[in-house]
Amino acid sequence: MKEASNERIEALLAIGFSSKEACVYLALLKLGRGTVTKIAREARILRTTTYDVLNSLFNKGLVTLSGKEPKHEYVAESPSKIKSFLEDILEAKKGELEEAESNLIPQLKSVYNFSARPKVMFYEGTAGMEQVYEDTLTSHETIRAYANVNEMHAALPKYFPQYYKRRSAKGISIKAILPSNEAGINRAKKDKEEFRESALVPADKYYFSPEINIYDNKVMIASWKEKLGIIIESQEIADAMKTIFELAWPEAKRLDKELK
Repeated sequence: MKEASNERIEALLAIGFSSKEACVYLALLKLGRGTVTKIAREARILRTTTYDVLNSLFNKGLVTLSGKEPKHEYVAESPSKIKSFLEDILEAKKGELEEAESNLIPQLKSVYNFSARPKVMFYEGTAGMEQVYEDTLTSHETIRAYANVNEMHAALPKYFPQYYKRRSAKGISIKAILPSNEAGINRAKKDKEEFRESALVPADKYYFSPEINIYDNKVMIASWKEKLGIIIESQEIADAMKTIFELAWPEAKRLDKELK
């Protein structure tokens, strides 16, 4: 019986009752009705405390008063009243949520200095490398990339063909500077269908292994040799990397023409 009582108390605590409210409420349910003194004795808590708790339960609509002072008694309402009590809480919380969304949250965002709080996330192994590329599919703008197609395909040969299709289907374009190796040349031939603009640069002079993608407020770095993916989430850093890419892009296009 004691175990069952403990379970009932835990259940009441879970829906917002205080421990004393749970004890008093269960005592009154057992008694059906009673004076403060009788209920306090059943609940095994102080009479003065019981009086305050009963007032709280009364305000929740879970108990009523019968008779007049000094002989009035508290009467337990049906446990089905708990449903109404919870519905009232949900309705109140709904109003609080709407108020927070329309007023409080916008006010707090106005003083939240997000740019001063960069995030750096690390991903390891094959699954981690795929995960950083999955994040690029959230881009709202053209991705700027330094990429070595040969290294990419050697590391994840089955992943990239479907990745290109999914990126294109989402309408996410990419500008890519690629070392002019065989894999890079073959990839550039598919620029139109894969929603990409490539600039091939001499592989003997401008060879790089890690891929860098710059998009929105993020910089993604994929190190193929170390099987390590990094996403830096910072508007300031992303803007700086975009500027550097735009400085490099005209020269990369010039070198691309020379190779042809």
